[in-house]
Amino acid sequence: MAMNLAATGLLALLVLVPGGREGPQSVEPRPVEPRLAELVPAEADPGDPRPADPRPLEPRPTHPLSADPLSTELGPVDPLSLEPRPFPVWGLQGHEMAARAAVETLPDAVPDFFRDAVDELVWLNPEPDRWRDRRLPAMDEMWRYDHYIDLENIPDTAILTESTDRWDFFRKLVEAGVEDPQVAVGFAPFAVLELHQRLTSSFARWRSERDPRIRGYLESRIIQDAGLLGHFVTDLSQPHHSTIHFNGWDEAQVPNPEGYTTDRGFHARFESAFVRSHVRFSHVRSQVTGGARIFEDPRGAVLEYVQATNDQVEPLYRIDRDYGFGPDTPHPVAFDFAVARIAAGAVMLRDLWWSAWVASEGLAGSGGG
Repeated sequence: MAMNLAATGLLALLVLVPGGREGPQSVEPRPVEPRLAELVPAEADPGDPRPADPRPLEPRPTHPLSADPLSTELGPVDPLSLEPRPFPVWGLQGHEMAARAAVETLPDAVPDFFRDAVDELVWLNPEPDRWRDRRLPAMDEMWRYDHYIDLENIPDTAILTESTDRWDFFRKLVEAGVEDPQVAVGFAPFAVLELHQRLTSSFARWRSERDPRIRGYLESRIIQDAGLLGHFVTDLSQPHHSTIHFNGWDEAQVPNPEGYTTDRGFHARFESAFVRSHVRFSHVRSQVTGGARIFEDPRGAVLEYVQATNDQVEPLYRIDRDYGFGPDTPHPVAFDFAVARIAAGAVMLRDLWWSAWVASEGLAGSGGG
């Protein structure tokens, strides 16, 4: 892939183990780098409630991964056409399996209230996808760009590796000439980092709190944030969520000499239909092994994880070309790849939860509450 964070020497590859956008990808090339182009869909967002810009009327760019899933089996419904669209998420099953495997493999030192909330943590993992609803535009706009990061649309690797937070990242992208960075690039790593820090803070206050009533409130806060964190972590184990090739190879931006699919149903076919048909929790759970890691640098770990997922984009497309992700009996290579991606999300989620708990000990009693 075009942008290799590991090659810069700033990051090292984490793992090669554990959804989406729909619709045509219409773009305008940017003269930044040969494979870095701005994503500017040709049609305006019909759900955008904001007043018209005083400048000459242009369609407002809408990143298809940020579309609202008004849930149906076939996918979200376009509020204008009422036509089902491919469901643009990891798939309910993938999110839930990753969350359950993460809880089951946590170290014993994690508090009992957290482990006992396994069913709630599993239910919460897909929750941010339930908020993507254009009928409620303020809510939809708040979270819609947190489900993906298109690494190829970042003109300079340092913009990501050196940004301190999402707004520093946004500012640097604008300064680099990226228009509508929230659409063209996305914020998924920062959604992970923000929720991880909130979780760490709440764990620290829970450790210090002596009032049982307030401790109970904090426990509710911790489970909520941990569950939501799980969504964005597991989104980022799906290669489609790390690339401009989010739903078929984007030939408008990158040549396709390998003949990868341009099928605009690929995203849902892989992460929803294939997983639902063939992958079971026992398959994922068997791949979530080893002891939980403690991330001394959670930010660096998240960026390595994102790059590791992006490194799997071409293998994903190659497997689809050579073996397929179909509804019939799966080829072992395709099956193993899908299981590995979900398992990678489970491993990363477990390790981020565990790291938050461990880091909270150093913050306990030091203020912030």
